[in-house]
Amino acid sequence: MLSKKKYLEALEIIEEMFPQAHGELNWETPFQLLIATILSAQATDKGVNKATPALFAAYPDAETMAEASVEDIEQKIRTIGLYKTKAKNILKTAQMLTTQFKDELPDLPKDKKVLQTLPGVGRKTANVVLAEAYGIPGLAVDTHVERVSKRLDVVPQKASVLEVEEKLMKLIPKEKWIQAHHHLIFFGRYHCTAKKPNCETCPVLEYCKFGKNYLKND
Repeated sequence: MLSKKKYLEALEIIEEMFPQAHGELNWETPFQLLIATILSAQATDKGVNKATPALFAAYPDAETMAEASVEDIEQKIRTIGLYKTKAKNILKTAQMLTTQFKDELPDLPKDKKVLQTLPGVGRKTANVVLAEAYGIPGLAVDTHVERVSKRLDVVPQKASVLEVEEKLMKLIPKEKWIQAHHHLIFFGRYHCTAKKPNCETCPVLEYCKFGKNYLKND
């Protein structure tokens, strides 16, 4: 396993590679960020960003979306994978916000466990919303963060998403959790890709067990 010292050295290099790393979903309010993040499950941010302008123009907040028909929501997000299930989830989420949490609107509940009671909201989505909308430290683990963490050998290949999150929180200083999440995503999305990773030109290669084996077997 890669040591904490070596991992932080690798992370510093990744930060230098992508100094402007940031969340790529488009949103104007915490509610819109929540909906966009729910829609992004098993979908690309680019795909979500193409669908949300029409969705948010029609239903900019929880109150208006709670009154929508699921069929109309489906029509507006039909280009996104699993759109039927997601339409039901975001409608139910809007309805729950306006009934159970109406006193907190237009903000959202700032509690990870409470957010996870909303349909379609898991730990990753809750972490993203709290970090991006309110600056509450969290380390959301998506497919890119998980892949990079396993390739750098800081967690076992069989580690669960929760185990990856818990390990990264131990390795990375809390004040860097939010930005480290963005740096790791950019690294996984644009460099250490699932297929054909750029191992040959990777500045992190000396720290990467996967990369060394990949080049050896290529």
